[in-house]
Amino acid sequence: MLIKINDQNPPERLIKKVVDLIKMGGIIAYPTDTYYGIGCDIMNKKAIQKIYQLKERDKNKPFSFICSDLKNISDYAKVSNYAYKTMRRLLPGPYTFVLEGSKLVPKIMLTKRKTAGIRVPDNAICMAIVEALGNPVLSTSATKPDGSIIPDPSLIDDFFGFRINAVIDGGATPNKPSSVISLIDDEPAVLREGMGDVSVFQ
Repeated sequence: MLIKINDQNPPERLIKKVVDLIKMGGIIAYPTDTYYGIGCDIMNKKAIQKIYQLKERDKNKPFSFICSDLKNISDYAKVSNYAYKTMRRLLPGPYTFVLEGSKLVPKIMLTKRKTAGIRVPDNAICMAIVEALGNPVLSTSATKPDGSIIPDPSLIDDFFGFRINAVIDGGATPNKPSSVISLIDDEPAVLREGMGDVSVFQ
């Protein structure tokens, strides 16, 4: 199901339709400020396992997830003063921050070291979804099993078909990866350079 949503001013009615699907364990594709993402409620283990199958991904590689804002991040991760100041300067934006997860994060979403990748994208649609859902949303790029990006919502719909419940058409995205920054122990490390300026960490 392809749902067209205005990316500047997402209508509440359509956001509710998407959130209702997620609450029922549904999987959606949605735009971010980097790629189109595929996601579900991080509290729904069955939906997460379906995404592992869709992506043919190793269970030892947890997915990142999207929070609605910094206050929301502090519910799901241990945020030091340094991490808070750093993220406040750069979010929302094309960054994934690796932090130590809190007890609220399901084990399936954490690495063996109990860390999690967290995003707050600069995209009104995915922000509206996370806020309306009340839980973070899993975030993995809409790719084929060989890793190639599917750049367009109608192509995502064609490729995944009935394996996902809805594809949100929110227009074009940059189709470039986020920069991944570890803030563990207040020692910043650039794990992947993508969109977003990482010079402050180098």
